[in-house]
Amino acid sequence: MSQTLLNSLQTEYRASFLNPQEIISKLGMEQGIAVADFGCGAGYFSLTAAKRIGEDGRVYSFDILPQKLESVESQAKSAGLTNIITKRANLENKNGSGLDPESVDWVIMKDMLFQNKEKDGILVEAERVLKSGGRVLAIEWNMEDLSIGPAKSLRIYKEVLIELAGRVGLKLDKEIKVGDFHYGLVFVKA
Repeated sequence: MSQTLLNSLQTEYRASFLNPQEIISKLGMEQGIAVADFGCGAGYFSLTAAKRIGEDGRVYSFDILPQKLESVESQAKSAGLTNIITKRANLENKNGSGLDPESVDWVIMKDMLFQNKEKDGILVEAERVLKSGGRVLAIEWNMEDLSIGPAKSLRIYKEVLIELAGRVGLKLDKEIKVGDFHYGLVFVKA
């Protein structure tokens, strides 16, 4: 097989993983809004959202692990971003974010729900902090490809997440393509 053909095949079958810039660009986030990143981890979505919404906006980055928050703070400082506020929080708890009710326009939850037992509590907190008409971006591992990621028993079926969100007042707005290993759902607060 020629090298050119081999390269072509490798490119054609290369799996796509999450690209925060591409995903955030699909959401229509405007300058000056407030975003809460639940379970921010290394901050890929926090940093991307902070750039998108500008210095007049605010990103609240929440995680239970202090070292993740330190990483976000360090990256934000290196990038010259001053609109990210980090906070250690257990979002399974009632009012776990500490944010005021109806104070944010978007909540981002990327690979967060599968790691927590109290999924309802986290969704209740998301609904509580969202303004009317606010949106949630939920990204979770899909069930089709188990070659990477958590065990199937930990993953959340898309239909289950839609049902859980509906029970707390979040209505499915749309599904967006986020990569080959995840699904992305956008919910809206009525």
